[in-house]
Amino acid sequence: MIRGHIGDPEEALDLTQDCFLAAFQHLGGYDGNRPLRAWLTSVAINKSRDWMRRRRVRQILTFASALPFDTIENVQDQTPAVDVATGDRAELARLWQAVARLPAALKETLLLRTVEGLSQSETAAALAISEKAVETRLYRARARLGEILEII
Repeated sequence: MIRGHIGDPEEALDLTQDCFLAAFQHLGGYDGNRPLRAWLTSVAINKSRDWMRRRRVRQILTFASALPFDTIENVQDQTPAVDVATGDRAELARLWQAVARLPAALKETLLLRTVEGLSQSETAAALAISEKAVETRLYRARARLGEILEII
């Protein structure tokens, strides 16, 4: 959950350790009537939010040190909002699940053309099929992908 919140796997490991340490230190404040998982999740969310705030401050201070003092107040945060970034990651995961459900021939064609950026002739050569077959498979892959995404 923390990795999904902050995006950086290395930082997420450190932050997860910090969460468990903070939870252990504040175990006396835990309400036994609430589920432990919910309490730990709230600790993790709060720690993640704190980490994001500290990161923004570091970015501003680093950037601000390179700017004339009178322009500092006009600096805007360029990082996407956490909810937007989380939504984007969720949609990307959903898309990859849909791609994984495609038949191999359609999946290979779609990945070579769209992800790897190969041309139609390069894709045809890589798959040992005609360019027309690439075009047909790509059309079918996109249509099938649309159907799968409606289901998921």
